Amino acid sequence: DFEASFIRLIDKVTNGSRIEINQTGTTLYYQPGLLYGGSLEHDCSPSRSIGYYLESLLCLAPFMKHPLKIVLRGVTNDQVDPSVDVLKATALPLLKKFGIDGESLEIKINRRGMPPKGGGEILFACPVRKVLQPVQFTDPGKIKRIRGTAYSVRVSPQMANRMVESARSILNKFLPDIYICTDHMKGVSSGKSPGFGMCLTAETINGTILSAELASNPQGQGTAVLPEELGQNCAKLLLEEVYRGGCVDSTNQSLALLLMTLGQRDVSKVLLGPLSPYTIEFLRHLRSFFQIMFKIETKTPEEEHMGGEKVLMTCVGIGFSNLSKTIR
Repeated sequence: DFEASFIRLIDKVTNGSRIEINQTGTTLYYQPGLLYGGSLEHDCSPSRSIGYYLESLLCLAPFMKHPLKIVLRGVTNDQVDPSVDVLKATALPLLKKFGIDGESLEIKINRRGMPPKGGGEILFACPVRKVLQPVQFTDPGKIKRIRGTAYSVRVSPQMANRMVESARSILNKFLPDIYICTDHMKGVSSGKSPGFGMCLTAETINGTILSAELASNPQGQGTAVLPEELGQNCAKLLLEEVYRGGCVDSTNQSLALLLMTLGQRDVSKVLLGPLSPYTIEFLRHLRSFFQIMFKIETKTPEEEHMGGEKVLMTCVGIGFSNLSKTIR
């Protein structure tokens, strides 16, 4: 269901794609077309969150022919995929590091939608670039501040305040500069299902952003979660992410590696925390599609004086340039 919806989305952003699925739905023949872009709308399947679709669009959007401006509808925050809040806080600053920036780069949450029924709506806009800049991103720096959002839809607004207090009770021991805003949506903009959750980001002096998030169980599934527990667990997840460290958090490792691969024929370096299983599989895909091999050096915590083991990833970009971008 959600995979079919994803294929329809890819069909919308491209021009001339051929997609054939056999009757049993086990094999897919896909012949890619040109990345076209433009202003679009898409209704995502509520069985996966919008983050699932947005992750792929973040990879493709800079290489479109026309700047992409798309409205996605569905579930904005769930327990499986990165939520829209996290991608807004971490993926957009990462794109800027590669030279994809400008006023038109934004993710805007118009409505929140919690599982199982969804009802959320977001706007994603991204400018196009001809080439990407190589990056040298090896020093994450020390954490200077923590920001976050506690959101609640179709439940008491007090839930958000309770989450903020319990998260602060843990984080205040480490850092004074903590600001977690509450986001309570009412009426039409609150989607169709009740729920609440939290997204926290830690920012370092060098502009690295690490994130963690948690959402309540969907209505009618699993046991009810107390907002106090959720706030504390989210704070602990953030501390774990800080312990893992690196210049890119674990949700965006694959995006950073892809953008490094597609960069100019120059050396790019990035320091990551322990590689997630998804990233390891993604590196294999990069090798089979682009014949790119990364040089992987492990850094022990003693060398870095902090956190878990780090990995320094180095590669030379393939010099990809956006052929479909119109030259003015």
